[in-house]
Amino acid sequence: MSDLEARLRPWLASLLGVTAGTLELRDLQRLSGGASRVTWSLMAGDRPLIVQMGRPGGLSGSFAGEAVLLRAADAAGVPVATVLGATDDPEVLGTSAIAMEFLEGEAVARPILRDAAFAGARTELVGQLARAAASIHALDPEDFAYLRDDDPVHLLRGLHQSLGWAHPVFDLAFRWLDAHRPEPPAPSVVHGDLRLGNLLVDEGGLVAVLDWELAHLGDPAEDLMWACVKAWRFGQAAPVMGMGSVQDLLAAYVAAGGSPMAPERLRWWLVLGTLRWGVICEVQVSQHLRGAGSLELAAIGRRVCETEHDLLDLLGLLDLAPSDSVAPASRAASVHDVPDAIELVAAVRAWLVGDVVDSDGPPRTRFSARVAANVLGIVERELAERPASGAEHQLRLASIGFADDVGLAAAIAAGAFDDRRAELAMVLVPSVVAKVRVANPTYLETPRADPWTPVATDVPAPG
Repeated sequence: MSDLEARLRPWLASLLGVTAGTLELRDLQRLSGGASRVTWSLMAGDRPLIVQMGRPGGLSGSFAGEAVLLRAADAAGVPVATVLGATDDPEVLGTSAIAMEFLEGEAVARPILRDAAFAGARTELVGQLARAAASIHALDPEDFAYLRDDDPVHLLRGLHQSLGWAHPVFDLAFRWLDAHRPEPPAPSVVHGDLRLGNLLVDEGGLVAVLDWELAHLGDPAEDLMWACVKAWRFGQAAPVMGMGSVQDLLAAYVAAGGSPMAPERLRWWLVLGTLRWGVICEVQVSQHLRGAGSLELAAIGRRVCETEHDLLDLLGLLDLAPSDSVAPASRAASVHDVPDAIELVAAVRAWLVGDVVDSDGPPRTRFSARVAANVLGIVERELAERPASGAEHQLRLASIGFADDVGLAAAIAAGAFDDRRAELAMVLVPSVVAKVRVANPTYLETPRADPWTPVATDVPAPG
């Protein structure tokens, strides 16, 4: 018996009402995904269970509070897994945890969006998500006074600033959010992470809403627009999770009892949600750099530039400047023998894809190999990048009087560029696109971040 099984056994036995000596644990398997939590499946006697455990320093939230909320959501008709129990006491398992029934289904976005088996689910899932959201938002917030009720911009800005990263596009987005804040409605219970990846799906559609650790009191528009953030389309064209339109989402939400929402309110939450994903990427790569040692968390750091690109689109700057002024990469002469570093990286990446990702190995191994192959692709493209690209960014900064991104970010935050949008775009757009070309070049080929028709105004109106 592993150390983890030895720790889980008495806790699960108490939840199941049996003695630890009679409870057999088997088939313990770590599931794929989970940047802030570790998820395990196992058999406890004859019962298949899921156990989620918090990562050290992660954004797990209170498992005990989550259990209360899950039971209330279940009673309100939201599809969720039955909770057996939860603990926030590190003396029990060494970390916080929650145990629940195992449900059959798929949570990974790639097969849900691409496999023929889920073709029927793809036609239903947007409406099902809308109905689940309406039921969540109908919960009485007075029953969940322990949920946080923070100002979302203040919370996000504080988190971004605490990490110490300089991303001028983020400061531009914060400036826009401050200037265009809508009148807030009365607080509602908000899931906080309602999107593909946190939905368990079978051939008929939604089986359960997962991962409630970010639930809080806030504006219901947050949940709806979070599902429309471009990152959750996973390369597909449809604006809502790669499967449907914003109009269909909103119509289903109102039909299920949700309140109609003004376009300006939706736009604001879409910008905030996009920025929020970028800050989450900052948080997760910071965990890696501070010792978490996770390949997945390390890779997420290179997704920040995708968010910068999306924000430039949503804020109307993407079309104000040439998007690609970086010349094609060229190989420099090397003293080393062949194959060179680029070719060696490419060979390892090809092996991972061909022999591991496409194998019949354990799901977690195949998932990790896919992440590793993506990371090697980034390294390969960066090695091939022309050395002058960084110098070109410095020249663009110098053209508007700055030596680095730190100074530019501070000037944007102070309002120095409120009336200099075109000038700012000439600096930011080429540099962000250059970063995306290395981190994920296919991102530039996918539909724009705006789920409505983009227009070149300060506050584009949804059509």
